[in-house]
Amino acid sequence: MTDPAVLTAKLIRCASVTPSEGGALHLLQGVLQEAGFTCQRVDRGGIANLFARWGAKGANKSFGFNGHTDVVPVGDAAAWTHDPFGAEIVDGWMYGRGATDMKSGVAAFVAAAIDFVRDTPPDGSVILTITGDEEGEGKDGTLALLDWMAANGERMTHCLVGEPTCPDEMGEMMKIGRRGSMTAFFTATGVQGHSAYPHRARNPLTALVRLLARLEEKPLDAGTPHFDPSTLAITTVDCGNPANNVIPARATATVNIRFNDLHSGASLSDWLCREARAVEAETGVQIALRASISGESFLTPPGEFSALIAKAVQAETGRTPTASTSGGTSDARFVKHHCPVVEFGLVGKTMHQVDERVPVAQIHQLKAIYSRILRDYFA
Repeated sequence: MTDPAVLTAKLIRCASVTPSEGGALHLLQGVLQEAGFTCQRVDRGGIANLFARWGAKGANKSFGFNGHTDVVPVGDAAAWTHDPFGAEIVDGWMYGRGATDMKSGVAAFVAAAIDFVRDTPPDGSVILTITGDEEGEGKDGTLALLDWMAANGERMTHCLVGEPTCPDEMGEMMKIGRRGSMTAFFTATGVQGHSAYPHRARNPLTALVRLLARLEEKPLDAGTPHFDPSTLAITTVDCGNPANNVIPARATATVNIRFNDLHSGASLSDWLCREARAVEAETGVQIALRASISGESFLTPPGEFSALIAKAVQAETGRTPTASTSGGTSDARFVKHHCPVVEFGLVGKTMHQVDERVPVAQIHQLKAIYSRILRDYFA
């Protein structure tokens, strides 16, 4: 049997901080090729990615797993109790950057896939898409893999993303969609002047404060059947002004919006632009808007696929997972254009933290869940 905890430890010891590959994908390629998987490195823009398939190309049933081996920086290494790349096990917990997000998830589905195709070869194929760019911008990660697959006639019929999905207890939540995410950058340009003579200036901060108040004045919506209400958060306001008696000529503000399926990046951009134009007319201050859309909201409607995953999770944990769309973005936002996608993985409490860690028993439990999903899918 392939031990997912041993594989997790080996992956943690690869210092694969985005965009460095750190040896993690090289390690997985060797393990998968030895197990009979056809592997292809799909590197783009300085980012390393790995495609692996067992079974025939273009099979009628092709189950896919998606995950990432890149990790966020460790931060203050001196604040860690254990070496962030040491994979030390203490009191049943494995410590290390990526232990939760998500080298354990990758190890669990790699181990499950290897043992499954060896012991019960399916009538179909198993595909693994593993990226080194999930924690970065994402444009050369899973997107590169999906572009390569489209160009080479490779296709998954369904995909499971192994991101951590459970808030507190193993098995309590899976993700059937995600909110959209966008950031709006405002630049207000007025007229500089002495603070004792405000009538001779045109204060960009006054305009920005008014605009931000308008944006926060009322909720964007009340939520939808599968999504919580959309949220808008002001994340920064700045003018770089060191003088307390000078009205600045320029000021900036940033707003982050997490939105449900009542909106799109385009519709929200139009709304933000209309509000900015209204404040321009009121104040005479010019306000420029630049919007960056990280991902649109999406939903995999509850059905046979999500039910199959929920059944496997319940069988292994005793809990029936809630179908949620909460949290931030993930690479499922790219996969959803390719095939139906659901996310299920570990408890994510310590991800990105100092002393990130995972219970070793949970890694084995996750492998058991993924193994059952594969058996039920191809049954």
